[in-house]
Amino acid sequence: MDEEGKVMQWPSRKKKNSQRLILEFLLEKFNTTIKYSEIEVNELLNQHHTFGDPALLRRELFEKKMLSRTIDCRAYWVKQNK
Repeated sequence: MDEEGKVMQWPSRKKKNSQRLILEFLLEKFNTTIKYSEIEVNELLNQHHTFGDPALLRRELFEKKMLSRTIDCRAYWVKQNK
């Protein structure tokens, strides 16, 4: 994290725990009652990292089942754990 509290780099595959912590940090930035467009997700993620790859972060959040999305990827939302 930099002095502004932004993620500066994505950890290597060997650092799964660090990756998980970053994803949990980013997930806290989402409103759980809102559906976001892909552009809005990217904009939100860009506010909290400096390495310029919101697509990586968006995919990781989806693949780790933290975000859900429609089949056509037009809407994203925080996945509610049951």
